Amino acid sequence: MILPPATLGMLGGGQLGRFFVSAAHEMGYKVWVLDPDANSPAGLIADRHIVAAYDDYTALDELANGCAAVTTEFENVPATTLDYLAKFIPVHPSASAVAVCQNRVAEKTFLADNGLPHGPFAVIRCEENLRSADEALFPAVLKVARFGYDGKGQARVANRDEALHAFHQFGGESCVLEKMLKLDSEMSVVLARDEDGAVRCFPAGENSHRHGILDVTIMPARIEPVLAERAREVAQAIAEHLDYVGTLGVEFFVCGGQLFVNEMAPRPHNSGHHTIDACVTSQYEQQVKALCGLPLGEPRAHSAAVMVNLLGELWYDEAGEYREPDWSVLQAVPNLRVHLYAKHHARPGRKMGHFTVIGMDAEQVLAAAMQAREAIGIRDEGH
Repeated sequence: MILPPATLGMLGGGQLGRFFVSAAHEMGYKVWVLDPDANSPAGLIADRHIVAAYDDYTALDELANGCAAVTTEFENVPATTLDYLAKFIPVHPSASAVAVCQNRVAEKTFLADNGLPHGPFAVIRCEENLRSADEALFPAVLKVARFGYDGKGQARVANRDEALHAFHQFGGESCVLEKMLKLDSEMSVVLARDEDGAVRCFPAGENSHRHGILDVTIMPARIEPVLAERAREVAQAIAEHLDYVGTLGVEFFVCGGQLFVNEMAPRPHNSGHHTIDACVTSQYEQQVKALCGLPLGEPRAHSAAVMVNLLGELWYDEAGEYREPDWSVLQAVPNLRVHLYAKHHARPGRKMGHFTVIGMDAEQVLAAAMQAREAIGIRDEGH
């Protein structure tokens, strides 16, 4: 067990890392953040910010010498970095687990090999793979294997010719070609797993996206209880097959009453932000507890919740001029909490913050959140 006032290490300085730092501070720990951005949100509130690349071994030695254990807040930290640090101190999640989640080819293969529900796909490493791909996969989505997120590195392709064009646009990088499924809804399960294999699942959240970026999460998800239970079972099986330690997010497609795993995130998840305000223990507290070998907390929701992302376009008026959003319209809403990430530059599509509305009546909470979403200037697309 690693107890306060020990120092914990965080690889990555984004908003997920910032929430980890806050949770760790409240629990009595110190946190060092390693991130190459001098203005990173997590680095701004950490006890120490090491401004360095993730493959800077001098900086990694410094982190290993100063911290009792290390975790990460995004999946694109090189697995070799995690492997190196694990020679000296505990690192959770492990390099092997992160390596599966950070590569879509490895991820889809992992799902297939372990009999976990997934949509039809093909691994694309060269033009010939595309030319010989099953025609039944089209229309499809072509996704680069590495570094794609929030809709980046993805292209919808109606046929083989469009797929070939997109493959060239991606520079011939390894990809997966995924059949485009007819979705009833999208949902996610966030869980925590400790070194002894104990798992605590948060209630499933229902997600909707705009332009490939998460827009709204509704908790509890408006799905049949049997489907929510199945999602928890699949998410738990993923964690067990990965021998995962930490907080894990699993995204699902719901199609014709069936579940298909979309993606796995080896870290807290954007769709779990509401756990800060609506659950007994947040996903970030669970990340601290799992890292430090403490008993996991109770993930039960004490309120219904709706989380709405605040993206960078809100900081610009219709003429494209920069201005601060009118936060007074959100502050006027009862049971609404705003969380801003202190990012130094707003740009369209960038996650700058979120707000969460909580309450006992799920329908009233949803109505209040959607009214607030419109009042702050988010145009109603797909709701």
